[in-house]
Amino acid sequence: QVQLVESGGGSVQAGGSLRLSCAASGYSYSRYCMGWFRQAPGKEREGVAWISTRGLTSVYADSVKGRFTISRDNAENTLHLQMNSLKPEDTAMYYCAAKIPPCTLVPGPWDYWGQGTQVTVSS
Repeated sequence: QVQLVESGGGSVQAGGSLRLSCAASGYSYSRYCMGWFRQAPGKEREGVAWISTRGLTSVYADSVKGRFTISRDNAENTLHLQMNSLKPEDTAMYYCAAKIPPCTLVPGPWDYWGQGTQVTVSS
């Protein structure tokens, strides 16, 4: 069955860095867009970044541009999110997701979701 398993979350101070990972299995990984989403308490889930099937294109939410970098390894079926210069407003549960193209930052159309990993940034 399809599995997306996130790891790498934790607690850091503002200005720090974290690297999230997502291990995918059970589907044709290289045929799917991969994305990172986040949801803070009391807020709707929002798109953070997506990367195209071969990793040639990536798109970021304005709030994370220049600070976060999404990458994928189609040989290892893994997805990463390097998060630098973290801010308290980045605090949220982070989810990886998979979708048949076209890719989008809108959460609704994504096909598969992980369980999430918590990121907490203190000031």
